[in-house]
Parts: sequence; C-alpha cells; structure tokens
Amino acid sequence: MGNRRRVAERGKTRPAVIGGLIAVVVGGAGAGAYALYGGASADGTRAASTDQKPEVKTGPLSATEVTTTAKSFLTAWQSGKVTEAAAATDDSAAAKSLLTGYTKDARIKDVTLTPGTPAGDKVPFSVKATVSYKDTEKPLAYDSALTVVRRTSDGKPLVDWHSTVVHPDLKDGDKLVTGEAGTPPVKALDRDGGELTKKKYASLGPVLDGLREKYGKQAGGKAGIELRVERGKSAESDDLSDKTLLELSKGTPGTVKTTLDPALQAAAEKQVAKKARSSVAMVRPSTGEILAAANASPGFNTAFQGSLAPGSTMKVITASLLLEKDLASADKKHPCPKYFTYGHWKFQNDKKFEIKDGTFKASFARSCNTAFISQAPKLKDDDLTKQAQQVFGLGLNNWAIGVPSFDGAVPVQSAAQMGASLIGQGGVRMNPLNMASVSATVKSGTFRQPYLVSPDVDGRKLATASRKMSAGTLSQLRELMSYTADYGTAAEAMAGVGGDAGAKTGSAEVDGQKKPNGWFTAYRDDLAAAGVVQQGGHGGETAGPIVAALLKAGG
Repeated sequence: MGNRRRVAERGKTRPAVIGGLIAVVVGGAGAGAYALYGGASADGTRAASTDQKPEVKTGPLSATEVTTTAKSFLTAWQSGKVTEAAAATDDSAAAKSLLTGYTKDARIKDVTLTPGTPAGDKVPFSVKATVSYKDTEKPLAYDSALTVVRRTSDGKPLVDWHSTVVHPDLKDGDKLVTGEAGTPPVKALDRDGGELTKKKYASLGPVLDGLREKYGKQAGGKAGIELRVERGKSAESDDLSDKTLLELSKGTPGTVKTTLDPALQAAAEKQVAKKARSSVAMVRPSTGEILAAANASPGFNTAFQGSLAPGSTMKVITASLLLEKDLASADKKHPCPKYFTYGHWKFQNDKKFEIKDGTFKASFARSCNTAFISQAPKLKDDDLTKQAQQVFGLGLNNWAIGVPSFDGAVPVQSAAQMGASLIGQGGVRMNPLNMASVSATVKSGTFRQPYLVSPDVDGRKLATASRKMSAGTLSQLRELMSYTADYGTAAEAMAGVGGDAGAKTGSAEVDGQKKPNGWFTAYRDDLAAAGVVQQGGHGGETAGPIVAALLKAGG
C-alpha cells in the first residue's frame, strides 16, 4: 500500500480545559464531543443588526479570540466534524482534505485533544488516539500546536492552516497513511558489520529512511504495518524521505551494508553535539567511500542535502582555475588590496586588511577576497562553473551515493554575482559532503564520487569528472592548502593533526544573520572532511575544530 517515493488514534467521559473554559467530553460513536461552558459564539463575535454594516476587526488578537478559535477548531476535530473544523481555519479545502484523511487513510480513531497554555497567538496541544488496521491496534501520542490569525477581509480570527497542525512531521502537501508499508524495512550495517541505529547514532535518521526507500525491496525484507508520512509534491517535501511514525507490526528487514566507519561515525556524532547547527562529513579520497556524516540537528541531513553558500572554502576551486589559466602562481606576487570594485559592487577583505607585495600563497592562506575577485575581469562568466563541473564533479545533479543528496551548484553568473561566486557567495551552494569531496579531489588528484553504499550492490553508475587538473596545478594547489594548514587561517585548528595535510577556512555571509556560517575543509593522508557551523562565525574557530578532531580520530 503506497509505494515510497524518493528524494530519502469512544472514550469515557473526561474533563478538559481550553483557555480556562471547563469542557466535558461526552462519549459518542467513534469520537468525543465537547460540552463547553461560555457565552461567546464560535468565532467570538456577536450578530450585527441587519441595517448596520459589519465592522471589520483589526489589530492584535485578544486572548479570548485566540482561545475561542482554538476551542472551536479542536472541539470539531475531536468530535469528527471535519467540515466544521475546516471552517475554523483560513484554508478550509486543505484542512478538510487532511483531516478527512486523518481518519480514512491514517485510520486514527478515539482522538483526545488536550490544549496547553496559550503563548500569544499560539496554542499548543497534545494528541492521544488509537491507530487501527484490520485486527491490529496501537496507541498514538504526540504534541502539536496551532496559531490563530485574523482574516484580512473581515477580521475574523481563524486557525492559520498548515499540515503541521495535524502532525509536526507533516509538510504542506504531505499526508498520513496507515497500512502495509510500501517498502520493507532494512537493517543497515556499518563497514564492519555492526548495526546502525538512530538510538546509537542520532544523526542517521534521514540516512536510514533513505536507505529503506532505495534498498528496502531489493534487500529481501518483508513489509510490516505502519503509520507513515507520505511526502507530497512541494518545495519543502521534495528532498525528504517518507517517514515511519508508528509501527503496528514489524516487518522482516533486509540487510544493506554501508561504508560508514563505526569509530569515525561515533567521533562525528560527538563533535557535532558540542556545537549547535553544525554538520560534518568525511570521505576516503582514494575510493570515495563516505566514512562518517553527522548533524547537530538530526531532523534534516544537512551534511548530504544542505544547500548553503560555502564562503571562502570555494577558493580551493577558484584557485585551481586561476592556476590553470596562469592568472596566479603560488610563489609569485599577487594583488591583495583592501577593496576591489567589480560589476558596480565594492568588495573588501575581512576587517579591510591588505597584503602589500604578497604572494598568491599568502593571499590564499590569509583568505584574501580581493586577490580572487581582482581576477574576475579576466575570466569568462562560465569559467568557474566549468571548473567545478569538469574537474570537481560538482553541480551536474548526477551523484548516486545511495541516499538522497545535493550535488552542489555553481551557476553561470555575470558581473558582481560572478565576482561573488569566486569567493563562495553569489549563487554558489554546497554542503559538507560536497566540500569534503573537494579536498578529497585535491588529495587524490582525481574526482571520485562519494558513496554510502557500494555500486556493486545495485549496479548503479557513479558520477565522474571529464578531466583532471594538470600535474603543475595540482602540485601548487596542494602547496596552498598545506601552507594554510601550517601557517594560515587553518593553523590553529589543524595543530597536531600531522601527516600529509592541507586545509582551507571559510565564512559565508547570509542575509538576516548576525554571524556568518563558518566552514572548514581539509585532508590528512587518505582522509578528507568538511564541516559547517551555521551562524557560527569564522570557520577556523567553529567548524575547524570539528573537522580536525575527526581527522585525528582517523589515526
């Protein structure tokens, strides 16, 4: 019932309280009904006389309007009066559809809704119910919330409708379904044969969901009965895997082996737990195997699916381009002024520093923005895009790692936006896996698409790059990254890493954020890793210690 698509509850009489009003639930067929004490009508308004023009209310909602609207909606929903509940929202069609499916498709009955204390326009509530499929039943309990808004046309307070009102894991366009799982469960193993679970590795929830979608049927398992979120077609849900919310009966899992290293995965989980909004990924340059990936916020796999401006870590790719085109050379003098104007934008360096009579290596190590943007007039609009695609395998939307992933984006841009792209701003978007792959390409000299499940399992084709850097370019690029790890902005974080190492820091400004996102990408011997700390500040101070600790954990 319901194939999974890609990317990745008659009750006894009981009292309840809504906004201070006493309510008694009266048992009925299939659902309870509220008997509520209070004089206000369902929407908190009084009827106007026929010869008066109705007054349109404006301004902030009163506490009474919020509690009364919430009461009206929750009472109708619990009572099974779907049309009435939908009418208490600002999108009755969408609300009616999802609330109807809540009973019909999700097979949830005996619903009890218990409101909490309102906070302004928001009313939290808890849900207790029963999920029933054929002869199998199981209790369901979760928390949700609703927000009350005023309708512009007439000022009427209504529930601001979003699917999260019904369940917090729903995105608009998703639905709840109970039945035989379209995809059997899988038992995911690490490279040593140990089982990977969300309990052991908090970050792996989205990865395990993705593995089930991709390999559940071919891994030899048998589907069970479950309540699940089926993703719809929306911008929010497009890259998310279907999600199991409740198992009524367990299926028989098939087995899928991954490339994750248990010690490195544990180290990655430990590191991101220290820093909010952090993510990290590690790969093996010689093979492309993904050895670890972790996120401080486990609900979304930023390490694989994030789409963020990478800031100055992008200068690794830009430097390779400038070296290839003889627009820079590691030990030759290179301009690094305080400012450089291109496309009517005035670019500057951090704290407006400049390097007089310095080399390109010095500019790279100190992350001089103007050293790169000053070369924009000599480049074609598509030069950086081609370099990223042809040498580093990025931005072609063809990676097949075994679970949903974002392969980076380096769009063709012009004028100021092209200049900004050279330093990882503009339209450039990456995630830690992409940037770990960049360092891996520098270390090995060849792009090898990262993968979590061996292509031998299903015969899928891995992405390739159309060309390699010349030996001279590669040698200089390694020299730049090594120097940065030893003496540049990455030196503090990389202290004690040892081995054949190189690194690059980055900070990416984001509109509306007080602090930039901090980035760090590095390699050591046959290990490459990258990380980001959103709203963290400078990459060397935030993401750097996470990446360096993971490199050290690799032995």
